[in-house]
Amino acid sequence: MEKILIANRGEIALRVLRACREMGLRTVAVHSEADRELKHVLLADESVCIGPASSTDSYLNQPAIIAAAEVTDAEAIHPGYGFLSENADFAEKVENSGFIFIGPRPETIRLMGDKVSAIKAMKAAGVPTVPGSGGPLGDDDEENKRIAREIGYPVIIKASGGGGGRGMRVVHTESNLIKSIQMTKTEAQAAFGNPEVYMEKFLENPRHIEIQVLADGQGNAIHLGERDCSMQRRHQKVVEEAPAPGITEEQRQRIGAACVQACLDIGYRGAGTFEFLYENGEFYFIEMNTRLQVEHPVTEQVTGIDLVRAQIEIAMGKPLSIRQKDVQLRGHAIECRINAENPAKNFMPSPGTIKRLHLPGGPGVRWDSHIYTGYTVPPYYDSMIGKLITHGESRDVAIARMEHALQELVILGIDTNVHLQREIMADGGFREGGQNIHYLEHRLEHLV
Repeated sequence: MEKILIANRGEIALRVLRACREMGLRTVAVHSEADRELKHVLLADESVCIGPASSTDSYLNQPAIIAAAEVTDAEAIHPGYGFLSENADFAEKVENSGFIFIGPRPETIRLMGDKVSAIKAMKAAGVPTVPGSGGPLGDDDEENKRIAREIGYPVIIKASGGGGGRGMRVVHTESNLIKSIQMTKTEAQAAFGNPEVYMEKFLENPRHIEIQVLADGQGNAIHLGERDCSMQRRHQKVVEEAPAPGITEEQRQRIGAACVQACLDIGYRGAGTFEFLYENGEFYFIEMNTRLQVEHPVTEQVTGIDLVRAQIEIAMGKPLSIRQKDVQLRGHAIECRINAENPAKNFMPSPGTIKRLHLPGGPGVRWDSHIYTGYTVPPYYDSMIGKLITHGESRDVAIARMEHALQELVILGIDTNVHLQREIMADGGFREGGQNIHYLEHRLEHLV
């Protein structure tokens, strides 16, 4: 493999380009008409415009991306995260067109993309799951009521094809159950083209803990420890860290081994993340992301393993060069997502031109971003413009470095959530560690 097409934009596209450069690989950047001045587009060996600003007409335009690979003689396509990264049909078209898809096999993406089939696969592999219906709900109202009583209220109705916090409804009493099931089915059909829903126990105060894995599809798989992503707003992660506060080595190895076994059972290939709700010392599987995560840098910082390079090497057909015994967690890492939005105005997006940019530095400070002075943040895409990551020998040191780094970070010309991130770092509950997924929502009334 000598040339990779990067089918994404922003910081993750630049991250992939940097990994390719280190490996001596040539790069092709595809971009929308609005993204001609993106940093990775300017740095890539070749670039191809694939459509207008709308992501539907550009970054989600599968024929245009594959055509760009054809005209540039690229050999592989890296999807980054978001957009087409977990689209099994796209992965299949890439492979059928003679290119290498840098990610799992299409059938694996399909298996894990459907929440019902994913839960069945995890149960079979011995991964702990949330008590639930064990499959899609039928039209028998009395049977659905029986299932809910057996699980115990509150329950949550989820769309099989859902994700990103959409297609879910919590039910606290039996009187609301049937109506809630019907409403969720209707919404699921409209949003995902699939009306299938299932039922699970609703955990009221869980944390969000996820396990990073690497597997080569040749019988080798490892886990790289866990991340805590419980600082969330409207199901969107705001701060992530590794390792998770309060998780013991015994717990880490137990749940990690279960995830590794699941990878072997389903023939997984590439980087992936098992997401869990964690409550009262127990892990409950919720979904698997068959791609690179936004928060992958915190795992890289504590393990010293380059996840993007590993993805590319696996796609080249190389077996994993790392064994589980080689994985050692060193210190603590924290990531703050920096968004072009105004927390004081209901997190309204803030596109515009960056008039001044000063970046933080010092030991243990990493900045993953595509922005620069004079860059115009477009209004068409996700509001994240960068990720600030700090690493230290302890969680306290990582937090202290993050506080200093956030103070040093200057972005003028647009509104950002930098001030909110400073407030979170100073918050007593966050500093204590181990807060649940509802904590930030409750604290936002006082933090902003």
